[in-house]
Amino acid sequence: MREESAGIIIGISIGVVIGVALAVGAFFCFRYHRKRSQIGNSSSRRAATIPIRANRADSCTTLSDSSFGTASPKLTIQNGMSFWLRGLKKANVVSASGIPEYSYKDLQKATYNFTTLIGQGAYGPVYKAQMSTGETVAVKMLSTDSKQGEKEFQTEVMLLGRLHHRNLVNLVGYCAEKNQHMLVYVYMSRGSLASHLYNEKLEPLNWDLRVQIALDVARGLEYLHDGAVPPVIHRDIKSSNILLDQSMRARVADFGLSREEMVSKHASNIRGTFGYLDPEYISTRSFTKKSDVYSYGVLLFELIAGRNPLQGLMEHVELAAMNTEGKVGWEEIGDPRLEGKFDVEELNEVAALAHKCVNSIPKKRPSMRDIVQVLSKILKHRYSKRHHKEDSTPRANQVIVNMGQLDCRNTLPRHRQAESLDSTADSVDV
Repeated sequence: MREESAGIIIGISIGVVIGVALAVGAFFCFRYHRKRSQIGNSSSRRAATIPIRANRADSCTTLSDSSFGTASPKLTIQNGMSFWLRGLKKANVVSASGIPEYSYKDLQKATYNFTTLIGQGAYGPVYKAQMSTGETVAVKMLSTDSKQGEKEFQTEVMLLGRLHHRNLVNLVGYCAEKNQHMLVYVYMSRGSLASHLYNEKLEPLNWDLRVQIALDVARGLEYLHDGAVPPVIHRDIKSSNILLDQSMRARVADFGLSREEMVSKHASNIRGTFGYLDPEYISTRSFTKKSDVYSYGVLLFELIAGRNPLQGLMEHVELAAMNTEGKVGWEEIGDPRLEGKFDVEELNEVAALAHKCVNSIPKKRPSMRDIVQVLSKILKHRYSKRHHKEDSTPRANQVIVNMGQLDCRNTLPRHRQAESLDSTADSVDV
């Protein structure tokens, strides 16, 4: 009996030990799988995008002015999963937003074997391409020997795949094949803002158009800062990165240096374009929304003065600020190519705004939303003032008609007024 009891006790002990071991193993397996699912969920949350904000016309998700047809796209979508680019060398870039992937042969044919060069970017050439659908696009080819080019490619596809706004240059496709990385954009027929400011062969931009361009850029940045989820910091605002379409409406381009705000703001290397860089960023290596605001302020002074930041623009501005006290008298730095054809009151208001944007203390700089409101008010005041003048001017004299001696008054000013209102309804928040 004792032997049987001892056997039973030993059997029970062994069973308990095995049961405990299985329970411990199951517990660790459960924790492991739970941790992996949490990592997947957090990645999915980071990739989740709601790039639409209720802000009247500014929140619209209008894509390009011209529709874009696909030649032979390979759409690859991951349902609800995080969008990351893997295996760039294997050309298997996956787009959660469904951006078309084009073959190397398609783009080679569309650019006539890459002979239609229209520009040279920081990381490679840009070609004009005629797709088989008849649509005209711009193809940016990233240099194969540039590691930074791959990072730029990854950033632009990842961000522009989910950011859509009428004041951002839209990405409509990409190619990752044969060790080549190419980005396909909507074609901006009027080129860069820099070319219109400094190319003597091009007609100088008039003052009214410069203010409208300033508002377009501000709206694009406001969308990035306040409309995109998570917010995006551009990090390289400059006149060469502002492109103009056929209607001379401006769009922000080149997102290769952009960062989502959730990503660490601190960097070991200073990135950007000197002349536009926030001094606070240079000293602290911390880039914020207010750093974009500083670069935008430099761009505003560039529009006002027609002078490149690398040619002493800000020194010129600081000298003027000593005489103007930052409020009035800014007309002395006006672009000579304008030949004095500008509204002095408007110029002073825009310059005063720009001076606030380049304040050495980031907290004292306005937000992009504030800037949009100020520029919108300037344009509203301009058009209301002009329409008031039209209404106050005497109409054409009466014309005597032989048939019935009818008095016919000239109503052309009213038609012009209606046309003007229609053409500016998209520009001014009323």
